[in-house]
Amino acid sequence: MEAKQLALLCRKLAENKKAEDIVVLDVRKLSSVTDYFVICSGTSEPHLRAIVSELEDQLRKEHGIKARAEDGAAGGRWVVMDFFDVIVHVMHPDVRKQYDLEGLWSDAKPVRAGSRKKKAAAE
Repeated sequence: MEAKQLALLCRKLAENKKAEDIVVLDVRKLSSVTDYFVICSGTSEPHLRAIVSELEDQLRKEHGIKARAEDGAAGGRWVVMDFFDVIVHVMHPDVRKQYDLEGLWSDAKPVRAGSRKKKAAAE
C-alpha cells in the first residue's frame, strides 16, 4: 500500500471512532523520517484507546499491516503509531494544543480526502 493511501486509510479508521480534528500532513519535503503525519484528537483516555484499537485491529485484519513501533501507554494522553512512511498521533486536545504539531510542521502540505478524485474530475 502506498504511503498516501495508508495515511488516508488511517484518517478513515480514526473517523470510524469519532476522532476529532483529523489532519493529514504531507511532510515528504520536510522530513527524512516519514512521508505523512496523521494527527487526531480523542476526548478522553477511553476514546483515545478506542481510536488506537480501531487502527491496530483494522489495519492488521484487513491489510496485514502492523505498526513497527508504538509509544504512549494505554492510559496516556498521546499515542504515536509508527507505520514507517506514516506516523499517526492520537492526542488528547490539551496535549495537542500544548505541543502544536500542526504549527511545528506548518510548512507541510495538508492532504485532503478525495483530492485525487476531484482533480481527475476537473481535467
